[in-house]
Amino acid sequence: MSLFEAFRVACWTLVANPLRSFLTLLGIIIGISAIIAVVSVIEGLNLYVEENLSNLGPGVFVIQRFGIITNREDFLEAIRRNPELKLSDARALRELVTEAAAVAAEVHARSSIRANGERVEAVDIGGLNAEVLDIEPYDVAYGRIITRSEERRAAPVAFLGWEVSEKLFGNRDPVGKKVRVKGRQFEVIGVAAKRGSVFGVSRDAFAKIPITTFQKMFGSRGSVNISVKVGDKLRMQEIMDQCRVVLRARHHLDFHTGDDFGIVSSDGLNDLWKSLTAIIFKITIFVVGLSLVVGGIVIMNIMLVSVIERTSEIGIRKAVGARQRDIKRQFLIESIVLSSVGGVLGVSLAFAFAWLIKTFTPLPASFPLWAPILAVSVCGLIGVFFGLQPAGRAARLDPIEALQGGE
Repeated sequence: MSLFEAFRVACWTLVANPLRSFLTLLGIIIGISAIIAVVSVIEGLNLYVEENLSNLGPGVFVIQRFGIITNREDFLEAIRRNPELKLSDARALRELVTEAAAVAAEVHARSSIRANGERVEAVDIGGLNAEVLDIEPYDVAYGRIITRSEERRAAPVAFLGWEVSEKLFGNRDPVGKKVRVKGRQFEVIGVAAKRGSVFGVSRDAFAKIPITTFQKMFGSRGSVNISVKVGDKLRMQEIMDQCRVVLRARHHLDFHTGDDFGIVSSDGLNDLWKSLTAIIFKITIFVVGLSLVVGGIVIMNIMLVSVIERTSEIGIRKAVGARQRDIKRQFLIESIVLSSVGGVLGVSLAFAFAWLIKTFTPLPASFPLWAPILAVSVCGLIGVFFGLQPAGRAARLDPIEALQGGE
């Protein structure tokens, strides 16, 4: 029997018993669809995080009081020992790390903003250097952004996020109008273009004011975030090390003492996120692997039943000259086809799940192109592994006993 003929017989067997075939493949279908759906969500989340959460920009890193800490004890220790970063730290880095393209500081607080009888609560008030806008530029919908002159003279000016502007002024251009923050009046000089939300959290509920004005209102206490931009991305690690040396010297740390600040980059954030999703993926692989094993065992049992049902057919084939390897190949191909069809159905179901998740939920999903190939390949291997025993049993049947058993 040729390979094509064996494949045709396998397909006929599959179609001849559709309900039994479907029930046989149910474990494979569920396992493959579940793992690809999870992979699609993880891939989508990775892209989403890379584009929206860790978009510090190429060649940019941030120095903070706390870096990336995943251990509770380490975080409590950092609270105890890490001092607040000051505006003077940013000035020192600007003066001493001369190869950095830009160094800027930003500090945050939350407050309400009022105007025209409207009030917006819990707005993120960001006090910043004008240099921040060289590192993290904002698209401007109306007006302009904060200038260095306004920072130097602590001018009462505000650059609003789209959501804040819309709630206070509606669709009108607010440039030149007044808002109140903590009882102090500010002139609106510009509005940022709409940026949308991340996981349901708005990125437009903010107001930026000069950092000097911020410190007059909220005090100079509170750690600042220092952003550093590197001209040559290949020298990023070198500039990081220079900043680390400057801050360690300012904080009087000896050689054996660890840093009392943290350095965060886009690569670091992405690596942290991918390590978390990798753990989720490994757990999913283990759980879904059990489903695939159960599906493989079901296929093996059904193939053993098929051998018993087709004993007479096997005897006739052997009587007319079929060799053991021909019989074995036929049943092995049937097992592979059966398992692979389950993989194809699982991939189709997973694609539908990914589309539904992407369309009707806030979760992003990205269907990876390699998933169908890998899934069908794995299913083919499952078919080979769990089909060997039934195929071998069919091949070893004695033709005379097989013909007698089929009567």
